[in-house]
Amino acid sequence: MATLRGSQKAVFFPWEKRRGVLGMLQRTRVRAVIGVVVVLGVIFMIRAREERDASVRATRASISTAFFAIQKYRADHGGACPRDLAELPSGGYTHDVPVDAWGRPLRLACPGRRDPKGFDLSSDGPDGTPGGMDRVE
Repeated sequence: MATLRGSQKAVFFPWEKRRGVLGMLQRTRVRAVIGVVVVLGVIFMIRAREERDASVRATRASISTAFFAIQKYRADHGGACPRDLAELPSGGYTHDVPVDAWGRPLRLACPGRRDPKGFDLSSDGPDGTPGGMDRVE
């Protein structure tokens, strides 16, 4: 057997040199696992944001379709607004009641806040709170 300086004999294992949490974080496997977890977290956040943005775009398309249907309704009824959006399918202006991407019916305000002679059409947004901060107009 080889002897070290002096008369001491020792066996060295790499994991014995670094101890504690900081020593463990310096190991290659742990760093790789942490890196994979971070990358998956970023991918998850990006996907969630894109799904929300896609829902907002779909809701805006539904609002646009309903907007033109209400304009046609008003042209046929002397400028009067429908009492609710359920009148649009019965009059043949749409195929079904306009809903947002989250399955809730759109809100119709006639006369509108912005245009007192017109109307406002909006969605409550993802949380469904009337007048919430995430409403779609």
